[in-house]
Amino acid sequence: MNSSPSIELFSIGTELTLGRIQDTNAYWLAQQIAQLGGHLRRMTIVSDDQDDIIRAIGDAVQRETGLIIITGGLGPTPDDRTVEAVCRMSGVSPVVHETIMADFMRRRDIETRTDATPPMLKMATVPEGAEAFQNHVGWAPCIKVVHDASTLIILPGPPREMEALFNGYVAEFISASVQTKNAALRVMVNMLESEVSPLLETVMNTFPTTYLKAYVAMKEGVDQWLPVDIVATGKDAADAQHILNKAVTHFSDLITEHGKHMELY
Repeated sequence: MNSSPSIELFSIGTELTLGRIQDTNAYWLAQQIAQLGGHLRRMTIVSDDQDDIIRAIGDAVQRETGLIIITGGLGPTPDDRTVEAVCRMSGVSPVVHETIMADFMRRRDIETRTDATPPMLKMATVPEGAEAFQNHVGWAPCIKVVHDASTLIILPGPPREMEALFNGYVAEFISASVQTKNAALRVMVNMLESEVSPLLETVMNTFPTTYLKAYVAMKEGVDQWLPVDIVATGKDAADAQHILNKAVTHFSDLITEHGKHMELY
């Protein structure tokens, strides 16, 4: 059913590949994309090495990924290389975006370009031909680049800024491009994973646009109930909810037939 453009996420940062911080951005973005009905097929963490970034993003373009969302590497420090990597990958030059630069100067009360600092100039630099959207909770903008069959959207790494820019600019873009919607519910069952797995498969076979997943790692103890996600995809929000309701009812009936119980999470 899902003929919406494919989406891939790339989180850029050597601090991520070294395990110094967690990649919470990808987790949050995956949730938002699912709620919007987007088809997210891959999530990748890449170091700040420019060649690694070029290869990773270039491979996504070669896969004809419809939307490539990149977070990180837009700051003023030497290890922030995402814009330069995208320029090299797409064969364009880096240029200062005049609207973004003017916004920086206004916010810093700077009257002439000669008073602008190198970090300001770097954060106002985008691939030639790119669109840029102002960051009202930080500095580095949201950048949109079209290359071949792919649209690249680059967001700053700090979660507060990334989330604000996603909600302000990217969510609407995804919503307008998707042709399906999702609905989801998490339930609890007093069954072992080995017991519930055949039931999950039965529901997914009965309702082919559903996805069911049990989470053993989320059980707090041996005697605790097992969390299960039920996700349905439909042609619109109402259709997705209708499919979800039918799947949940069928799942509940199967559990009851096995002498077990299901509760809302």
